[in-house]
Amino acid sequence: MNRKDCCVPLSESERLNFLRAIAEIIGDKNLRTGVDAEPYEQDWRGRYQRAALAVALPGSTEDVSAVVRLCAERGIAIVPQAGNTGLTGGATVPEGAEVLLVNVSRLNKVHRVDLPNNAMTVGAGCILADMRALADTHDRQFPVMLGSVGSCEVGGLISTNAGGTGVLRYGNMREQVLGLEVVLPDGRIWNGLKALRKDNTGYDLKQLFVGAEGTLGIVTAAVLKLYPKLAVSATAMVALERVDQAIALLRELQRVTGGRVETFELMSQSQLQIVLRQGVTSGSPMAADAPWYVLLELADSSPDWNASESMETALGAAMEDGLIIDAVIASDQSKAERIWNLRHSISESCKREGFVASNDTSVPVSALPEFLERVTLRLANELPQAQVAHCGHVGDGNVHVIVIFPHDIGDASAREAAAHQANTIVHQESVACGGSISAEHGIGRMHIDRLPLYTSEVEMDLLRRVKLAIDPGKIMNPGKVLRLP
Repeated sequence: MNRKDCCVPLSESERLNFLRAIAEIIGDKNLRTGVDAEPYEQDWRGRYQRAALAVALPGSTEDVSAVVRLCAERGIAIVPQAGNTGLTGGATVPEGAEVLLVNVSRLNKVHRVDLPNNAMTVGAGCILADMRALADTHDRQFPVMLGSVGSCEVGGLISTNAGGTGVLRYGNMREQVLGLEVVLPDGRIWNGLKALRKDNTGYDLKQLFVGAEGTLGIVTAAVLKLYPKLAVSATAMVALERVDQAIALLRELQRVTGGRVETFELMSQSQLQIVLRQGVTSGSPMAADAPWYVLLELADSSPDWNASESMETALGAAMEDGLIIDAVIASDQSKAERIWNLRHSISESCKREGFVASNDTSVPVSALPEFLERVTLRLANELPQAQVAHCGHVGDGNVHVIVIFPHDIGDASAREAAAHQANTIVHQESVACGGSISAEHGIGRMHIDRLPLYTSEVEMDLLRRVKLAIDPGKIMNPGKVLRLP
């Protein structure tokens, strides 16, 4: 069998023959079908669900290579998947295609920890929480931090160029990657597991796969940067009247602390109220009666620096200058965790609150006040049945606009229509303020038809050329990022 079109359904005999061949590569127990496959076939939000031919769980890079080579030979499309915590449907089965879902969770080996080089080489199935714990045992830190820390995996973090609360100081996932190992769409293995910080030999190929959402190949391993372990820190929650005050507070903190601002997260009053209403956390140290809140941490690897004293001095000055209206500084680690749980519980709280249309736009930091004012007003006027909440990363201009509709808004088509209207408003206002329609979640399936609306034809042409040069058979993650003829 050598199929030319992955959209043509397989006959029953073709399907059985193909699954037997996959099972011979990875073992029967690592091939999931029917009910056993269902947990992999639905995204975290429950928005997309469709059955794959099967779910394959290879246990090595060589297994991935053999599976991909077989799919390429038989014209079977592939959906790569890691922890399946994505928010744009990038690891789900698309409509109209027969696909094999290839999950890399079993590729969870730690290959090497190179302390003099401050680097570790790990498999794509390693969980973020485990990577952070591993770094900690070696007196180092891996700074990427997301709400899904206990389930998201390295392969997905790289493929979506994940951000999180550490972007302000350390950059997003792209900045953490020194080298990659990737299985290409024809099954060849590209071993780019270099642990070099400077390598100017031709095109930087690894960057093609960071943020490509599995459309160019399957990431199987990576070399990641490590940083000195933080020795001291201080966490606070502050209340503000306006977004421009948050921006001014961040700049002042960076100046007076010598760049020791570890995290700086904005949250609207409406967002805090949703978190408290859903009871996901143990509560807030502040009343939810201010328009805006900032959750922040100062930290350093030097034990001689007094983080708490610096926090108290800086916030005292900010209050005298009228930048903030109230502040609570955590007196111990448990109180600091209580503050940060407010931020990391947002996704779960919003999901419980209603049907969520969450946006991931970014604008220049200087444009944040105008953007949030404009988008909030439009959403309130045009979607009065919805709640609007904001949270995100002030320092990089990526504040998430979260639109929450009632659970009983209607059937699937009604929900999609409501989400489409909300997304359109947010994207239009973001682009009008010089921004992007996606800062860290990716395009995936959710925004595939929006990308051409906000991207020049020259750029779209270059994206298509890259895709077709590396994946001419168009078998890697169809229906994501780009639509192709």
